[in-house]
Amino acid sequence: MENKQRVLVVDDEAEIREMLTEYLTSHGFEVTAADGGKAMRELLEKSVPDVVLLDVNLPGEDGLTLARYIRERFNLPIIMVTAANEVVDRVVGLEIGADDYLTKPFDPRELRARIKSVLRRYQQASTATATASKHETSQRVAFGRCTLDLDTRRLLDDKHQEIPLTSMEFDLLKIFAERPNRVLSRDQILNLTRNRDWDPFDRSIDIRIARLRKKIEADPDKPYTLKTVRGSGYMFVPNPD
Repeated sequence: MENKQRVLVVDDEAEIREMLTEYLTSHGFEVTAADGGKAMRELLEKSVPDVVLLDVNLPGEDGLTLARYIRERFNLPIIMVTAANEVVDRVVGLEIGADDYLTKPFDPRELRARIKSVLRRYQQASTATATASKHETSQRVAFGRCTLDLDTRRLLDDKHQEIPLTSMEFDLLKIFAERPNRVLSRDQILNLTRNRDWDPFDRSIDIRIARLRKKIEADPDKPYTLKTVRGSGYMFVPNPD
């Protein structure tokens, strides 16, 4: 029998926790719930879930602080939940490393689709890494001060230390690596990553590019590797020989 995928819901509203627990459980997920940071940490110490659904507005430690805590310690998808007017929080959440966001109020069916989407991306990444580990050689591409290993899906700095990447960040680097010196529009990026949940008119892509620049560029404020082509999109410029 296939193991159920585990969801950790972190929300201070009891009604929302109960509703999501009931809905997701009825659709085959194993759900645990926490009302804040303390309870979340206790649950993570006992068992690491497959995905975390994290509300931004929490008493005490907010969801952004908790997302940073999770990202520093675990390689698992994070879906942030924000109120409709919390654009800044949503932007910061993506910068921290959240994989997706959902705006309240939301349809539980949309939430389930988002959960399945991020889980699928992470499972594909895990499968690719496991397959690549069986081979002695790997395909590597230089990105600024870093090197991207396409087979193991790892980003290494100039001291060969691994730099954490989310699944979506790897997907972005991969499509650029496969298309050097080509300008890619936001809509092309959406199609190539097969992630139409992004809105090409909001800042989601720009935020992830900015976050990648902090990891790979010698000077993120003056990017050389991932260049902005005004009015067109972005272009990957390989390191000179």
